[in-house]
Amino acid sequence: MRLTATLCLLLVSALHAGAADRPNILLILGDNWRFPHAGILGDPHARTPAFDRIAQEGVLFTHAFNPAPSCSPCRSSLLTGRAVHELGERASLWSGFPQDTPVVTQLLREAGYAIGYQGKPWAPGNAEVSGWKENPVGPKFAGLEAFLQARRPGQPFFFWVGNTDTATKAGRRPYLDDARQAGLDPARLTIPPELPDCEEVRLDLLNYYGGIVRLDREAAAVLATLAAAGELDRTLIVYCSDNGWQMPRGLGNCYDQGSRVPLAVRWGKAARPATKVDAFVNLGDLAPTFLEAAGLRPPSTMTMRSLTGLLRGETAAGREAVFIERERHADVRHGHLSYPMRAVRTRDFLYVRNLRPDRWPAGDPDNLFLHGRPFGDVDTTATKDFLLAHQHDALGRPFFARIFGKRAREELYDLRKDPDQLTNIAADPAYAADLAAQRARVDAWMRDTHDPRLDEAYDAWDRFPYYGKAPK
Repeated sequence: MRLTATLCLLLVSALHAGAADRPNILLILGDNWRFPHAGILGDPHARTPAFDRIAQEGVLFTHAFNPAPSCSPCRSSLLTGRAVHELGERASLWSGFPQDTPVVTQLLREAGYAIGYQGKPWAPGNAEVSGWKENPVGPKFAGLEAFLQARRPGQPFFFWVGNTDTATKAGRRPYLDDARQAGLDPARLTIPPELPDCEEVRLDLLNYYGGIVRLDREAAAVLATLAAAGELDRTLIVYCSDNGWQMPRGLGNCYDQGSRVPLAVRWGKAARPATKVDAFVNLGDLAPTFLEAAGLRPPSTMTMRSLTGLLRGETAAGREAVFIERERHADVRHGHLSYPMRAVRTRDFLYVRNLRPDRWPAGDPDNLFLHGRPFGDVDTTATKDFLLAHQHDALGRPFFARIFGKRAREELYDLRKDPDQLTNIAADPAYAADLAAQRARVDAWMRDTHDPRLDEAYDAWDRFPYYGKAPK
């Protein structure tokens, strides 16, 4: 007992000692930017000098994934450090945000941090209906400079830069000029194998890369403001994205196109520069990371794991896989139905369990609520319109079936042979043992985190309010 009490006292003392020199925290969060579209990750078309700088002066994570391939559920997990299915209605897009679990920004505020954001915070959703007077991220500012002027001198801070420049704008292409000014040529872009090679796809890709240019330009400006204030080396800087891209088979899907994201972290002298970490990490891990960096003990409700050890060069243990899930993305099925998934990604396999395979994964073909087009879980792009127009001919049929068609209850992809996750081998007898192993991983995770979907009949997410409105 005496030894245990002494160890507890030492731990508490260590946490308080760390709090004496607490770092600032800056989160630069892109919107719908997928791995590996950054210069330092080997993409010759991605112009990302600010991201590359953070990675070169800090730690580059090569296997970072979101907890859910959907904006507000991912951000809910990032703020609470919990698995998405532990968060009730926050597991769905356009939800409320009940005040029933600790939120990292508010915990930092209570510990003396100034908090604030610019751009896109926790969204889309309706925090007000849950009693919030401001966004769960904190108060909004015009930018980092205005925020720094408003805080008390010497006060440590948490600031969230929510960028949306990699997101499409209702099917338009606002970033083509940025891409062309960066010297990008649509004829030279690499077309992913899940999409057809046509002008519509090439121009959508060009617009996407132009959005990356905008994102990184904004990040560079924020870093310059931080340096001018003399705060650069006193700040834990995290630069990442919430979801994969908005192209068909990306956003809203547990495939890498929707779930794997760039992540780089700079932390002054606390993180070794030019370090590459191949361990599997989840964006939900950022909540306990921020608290530990601030000298605070994460609450027991946070089931995600801090990255501080990895940032300091410690060996990764128990990070051979990451779990991804999804409930209702958009309200695009009759009866407000969700399309729930549970998935595990390892180095060699992706396993996806479609819990309601009788439903349309991309939204109902006759429900036009969100975009005025069918299959509303796939955002409107010229690429989507091309696939809809060519769904019955040889040009578009194979792509259309893979993206919009119904799916088997279980999907298994051998990433050693099929890195783009195009061929489901779950029914192949040669992979029976691998299928059983990944199925068992998901079952154990669902049990350990008390997933309500352990009850096959559970469908409460279909009944939560959806606060999004159909566009006029």
